[in-house]
Amino acid sequence: MAIGAGVRGTGPSAGLGRGCGAFRAVPARRRRLPLPGRGAATRRAARGRARSPEPSPAGEARLGSARGTEVAGPPPAMQHLGKIRSFALELAAGPAQGGYRGGELLSGQVVLELSAPLRVRALEVCARGLATAHWLESRSVGMNTVYSDYSAYEPYLRARCQLLRDNGEVTVLQAGKHEFPFTFQLPETLATSFEGRHGNVRYWVKAKLHRPWSVVKKAKREFTVIEPIDINTPALLAPQAGVKEKLARAWYCNRGQVSVSAKIDRKGYTPGEVIPIFAEIDNCSTRTIVPKAAIIQTQTFIARGAKKQKKSVVASIAGDSIAAGKREVWHGRALKIPPVGPSILQCRIIRVEYALKVCVDIPGTSKLLLELPLVIGTIPLHPFGSRTSSVSSQYSVNLDWLRMVIPEEPEAPPEYSSVVSSEESAQNLSPPCEDELSTGLGGPFFAYIQEFRYRPPPLYSEVDPNPTSDGIRPRCMTC
Repeated sequence: MAIGAGVRGTGPSAGLGRGCGAFRAVPARRRRLPLPGRGAATRRAARGRARSPEPSPAGEARLGSARGTEVAGPPPAMQHLGKIRSFALELAAGPAQGGYRGGELLSGQVVLELSAPLRVRALEVCARGLATAHWLESRSVGMNTVYSDYSAYEPYLRARCQLLRDNGEVTVLQAGKHEFPFTFQLPETLATSFEGRHGNVRYWVKAKLHRPWSVVKKAKREFTVIEPIDINTPALLAPQAGVKEKLARAWYCNRGQVSVSAKIDRKGYTPGEVIPIFAEIDNCSTRTIVPKAAIIQTQTFIARGAKKQKKSVVASIAGDSIAAGKREVWHGRALKIPPVGPSILQCRIIRVEYALKVCVDIPGTSKLLLELPLVIGTIPLHPFGSRTSSVSSQYSVNLDWLRMVIPEEPEAPPEYSSVVSSEESAQNLSPPCEDELSTGLGGPFFAYIQEFRYRPPPLYSEVDPNPTSDGIRPRCMTC
């Protein structure tokens, strides 16, 4: 049939025929989705395992033996780490309380504890002391910000000690505890240890253990240096005083004058002492003022010719309000110094200074400030003064009797008879005999001279024993 011949490819096997009207069935390509949570390397490894044939039991045995050979032991560095139980530095206590001083001996030991024999190439200890100052300053240049770096260093200590010298051979240390003592001589001039915002002064000891085919094992220990400052010197025992005045103004109106004068007995103090402040505040203005006193610490950092300062209040007290036209006097107002670090005056890049600042708050104008310098030392004031003490400090000790109350009517001295009996008086006043004179100064004659020298005064009497007679004409001074 013509119609049947024209409808070709309707059956299931019709697609196999070749003709212009035939349809060819193309199978859909299967797309492989990526495995969740795996990367490209994981997929390539999975495809490689899928393509490789499964190993035989003998191959598995050979592979397992090869893998066991590869992980049979850790690398040399891991072997060294397992043999060292502890590696530390121990420092002996310094002669000074809480730290060391310049010129002293710094002694200690390196403690090495091993669990198995260890091969060591060298062991050395180095001591370092360094003062560091560093800060950044920014400035705007157009739309950009430019930072300037300021850094400075001042070395104080640099020493090294070889405990096990590296001579090209390896030293084997047996298992157990090993101690290696060392000693360093500190320089005479050191700066006190200090930690600040823009700098510090640090001292430390570091030990280095060198082993073949391994990293260097290190141990570090810091120590404190306290440079002595003796306040028993004339410069630090001298009293400090000052006077300051200020004209209080509000806008263009004169509100009067405010003046303050303050004094302290000396310049040097130690932490824990009390500073007695003697001050007089005179308020001639029309405002109510409030006096205050504080100890200010100033940290100065120097680098590349520039300075950076940081001020902080260490301790402070406040007085009572002073009304207009009134005056207030401080009779030794006490201000206690808290535990602070001593002054640092000998370092080239770091300075720590103290000052006593008396401040008067004046409403409507700037404050009136009076500053007195202070030095915080480490050696306290000797209770009886020292050879280097100033005259004022010696008088402050020797003139305590001025504080005693003087009676209104002086007491009469005791009678001569109550002090010396008649027998002692006759014996003391009798002349020595010739035998006594022949014995020399060591005999009774010397005792007689001493007794005569220290005889008591005559009897006290309110009646003049030698009165002037009225019948005697007074002597003319011109005759």
